[in-house]
Amino acid sequence: MAEYSRLASGQVRSTGAGTAVVLPFIPNFIEVSNRDSAVGGSGVTRAWWYTDMGQGAAFANLFGTGDVYIDVVGGTSTGGQTNGTGFTTIQAGLALQYGAVVKHGASPVSDFSISKANPAVVTTVGNHGLVTGNVIVFSNLYQTASTGMQQIAGIPFTVTVTGATTFTIAWDTTGSNYTAFNTATSTNNVGSYMQVLYPALYAPDQAVISAITTGTTTTVTTTTPSNFVVGQEIAFRIPTVWGPFQLNSLPDVIIPGSPIYGYVISVTNNQTFVVNINSTGYTAFNPNLTFAGFVGRTFAQVVPAGDVNTGGLPISAGSQLYPSPTVFNGFTASTSTGVSTINGPAIQGAYINATFQGFIIGTGVDGDAEDLLFWRAYMHDINT
Repeated sequence: MAEYSRLASGQVRSTGAGTAVVLPFIPNFIEVSNRDSAVGGSGVTRAWWYTDMGQGAAFANLFGTGDVYIDVVGGTSTGGQTNGTGFTTIQAGLALQYGAVVKHGASPVSDFSISKANPAVVTTVGNHGLVTGNVIVFSNLYQTASTGMQQIAGIPFTVTVTGATTFTIAWDTTGSNYTAFNTATSTNNVGSYMQVLYPALYAPDQAVISAITTGTTTTVTTTTPSNFVVGQEIAFRIPTVWGPFQLNSLPDVIIPGSPIYGYVISVTNNQTFVVNINSTGYTAFNPNLTFAGFVGRTFAQVVPAGDVNTGGLPISAGSQLYPSPTVFNGFTASTSTGVSTINGPAIQGAYINATFQGFIIGTGVDGDAEDLLFWRAYMHDINT
């Protein structure tokens, strides 16, 4: 019988560094076929996994070679494949879950540096293993006891991967108060960063601001996707040291006690949007804050203040009214298209539970970046 079984299938473009598939259930059988490997005549053409094999395992068919077995995380590497790079199920149900701390002397990344640039460039010694869309947080960015880039410690950043050992973050570190950072020469070699595994469990969310362009409308760039949509009401929280405090919802110097809210009028990409507030003559945004002032600092933020204001018109995507919202969950490389949530239809812009579950096609079986992967996933109601 299959009264409670669940079945799903689809296709996804490989990231080349671990590819996530979001489902409304946790599968106990997964199968993936790589069209590009089959056509190109190299690499893994097909891979499959049973839950009893354990996390990170897989059977894989190599073009022209035959079947190999990938052992679980911490297992034994066999058949030329690295253990733990098969299939892993995921359930992003807890806020603020982080990956391993990447620090000086830690394998596979033994060191990293951050340049004075806009955007800042991070260079690692060893393959960082990140993909565009991942979110990281830095800690302990002291170059010496009084210099470095501690100003950006604690800010979540979406990375844009430019190479196996390089990526950029949306921040201007060219200012005079920043010193190029390198853990090899930093104080006690304590610089580190870690990945935020599930950065969009609840969306939309408050976002840290990395740039503001003032004018008849106001353009805002954030360090991570804001998940705002056109028509959404938003508010600013900008301490004076960051510049355009005039955007703050309170205090309103024109009408005391009346909050100032803006509305998103266009979304450029997942980290840039335009607000209808006329900010002509406002103080310029200033990311060049002093190293000494980082203790207790509050970052400039933009927060949702309400849902989409459509004037009573239904929000639609083609012929579908109130579609399932899409969010940028840290696995999405696209700058314009998010991933559908598993919550069913909801009003775009409302606070939604963006938790997700499903599986990750590991680096040992997902082929090269942009390979087309066809997948099937099952949850059997009888599993003996």
